[in-house]
Amino acid sequence: MPAVTIRKLSEETHRALKARAAQRHRSTEAEIRAILDAAVRPEARLRLGAALAELSREIGLTNADVEALGQVREVRPAEPPGFE
Repeated sequence: MPAVTIRKLSEETHRALKARAAQRHRSTEAEIRAILDAAVRPEARLRLGAALAELSREIGLTNADVEALGQVREVRPAEPPGFE
């Protein structure tokens, strides 16, 4: 697992991290990992599947509509373009 070293961290910041970790009953290292995880992987990130499902609900797309699209779609592979 990768490791990160943080240089030139102020004493005040280090003390605040230790206090915050103690409040949450975890080690300072675990608290720093949690802070970094929350910063780079926010829970509010866009999830493509959820966004597409929400869009289909907004426009009123139903399962019957999706099935109808499946019945009329072209099933043979597309022909590559010719450049002659």
